[in-house]
Amino acid sequence: MPAICDPSHLLHRVVVLMFMCLLGFGSYFCYDNPAALQTEVTQDLHLNTAKFMQLYAWYSWPNVVLCFFGGFLLDRVFGIRLGTIIFSLFVCVGQVIFAAGALLNRFWLMEAGRFVFGIGGESLAVAQNTYAVNWFKGKELNLVFGLQLSMARLGSTVNMNIMGWVYSKVADLVGSPGYTTLGISLMIAGVTCLFSLICALVLGFLDKRAARILHKEKGETTEVIKLTDVKDFPFHLWLIFIICVCYYVAVFPFIGLGQVFFIEKFNFSPAEARAVNSIVYIISAPASPLLGFMVDKTGKNVIWVLIAVVGTLAAHMMLAFTFWNPWIAMSLLGVSYSLLACALWPMVAFVVPEHQLGTAYGFMQSIQNLGLALIAMGAGAILDTRGYLVLEVFFCICICFALMAVVMLYFVDYLRGGDLNRSAAARAKLQKEATSD
Repeated sequence: MPAICDPSHLLHRVVVLMFMCLLGFGSYFCYDNPAALQTEVTQDLHLNTAKFMQLYAWYSWPNVVLCFFGGFLLDRVFGIRLGTIIFSLFVCVGQVIFAAGALLNRFWLMEAGRFVFGIGGESLAVAQNTYAVNWFKGKELNLVFGLQLSMARLGSTVNMNIMGWVYSKVADLVGSPGYTTLGISLMIAGVTCLFSLICALVLGFLDKRAARILHKEKGETTEVIKLTDVKDFPFHLWLIFIICVCYYVAVFPFIGLGQVFFIEKFNFSPAEARAVNSIVYIISAPASPLLGFMVDKTGKNVIWVLIAVVGTLAAHMMLAFTFWNPWIAMSLLGVSYSLLACALWPMVAFVVPEHQLGTAYGFMQSIQNLGLALIAMGAGAILDTRGYLVLEVFFCICICFALMAVVMLYFVDYLRGGDLNRSAAARAKLQKEATSD
């Protein structure tokens, strides 16, 4: 059998990895369609900002529950292959309904589309993580998470830069801007979701073939997960959840509100403010796989998470209390954000049994969504009443909570034998001993 067709060979796994990374491209591309076309959406549909932000709220709120059930469905009901295809279908259908709402100038239909899109979007990310662990658990996992994050950020960046151009081209063809032009532009964006659905189908086929050739399914655990298993999650997994929530609420809501901050505090033009605000995503696209590779080669995940959290705290303090060029702080934030994603998310695979992975990742994203939804509302209220300095102090406090959780995780892990903070060589040695037994 040629190497590219042999599931145990690295070359075949690289092909699988390519489809794994492209699986989420469509949903990340379309998730930020409203942000890329904010002016057009608000003008063509005559919306105020509060109404416009509902498009994001309708995506986030259902995911507080659905991410958890998405993981549960992957583990218990559909299985990884069928589940991934179903979630990809939800993303496609949601984007079509969203675009149709714009086309017909029916805002409630657009909201319904975002709701359906949300059902698939975050659950698809859970499926992506579960596939990654199934195929790459061990020495390459951090690099794989890095590459997946990189492709996600590429989707966001391409969307931000291309959708305005697509809208203007459609407006030229239609004859004028308006809700018809907006609807057609969003339908064109939906092609990326169709592309991701094709990737889900190919991935399902390759995974089934590998299971047959390598007799994987016979070796799978027969234990089934119960939703009540959440109460049995180990203490250090709850610390990982706390780090996740406290960290991300100080990054995404800040980027959402960052543009005006740079204009007001640093007297940047709108174009300069947009550029410095997007640098976190731009840096994370190339940096994530490189940092993932570095974490793979060294191990010591807890130490890398600690460095990432300290770096992020330094960046927020620079933005809050100094007038140094914000490119320095935002570049540091971009590198720290990428490093944290590469080191934090794979740790879940070290602390829960394989049959609970989908549920653990699902729960992690559920509480992340809850945190983001609540803090986004809270951040808006702080900004309206107290201004940017108090908001930055608030973000620094969130990061301090994450920092305390990392320090606790280090000691808890140390007392339990240091699984999470092992070097890559020690992990490889343990794996070798386990397989020889």
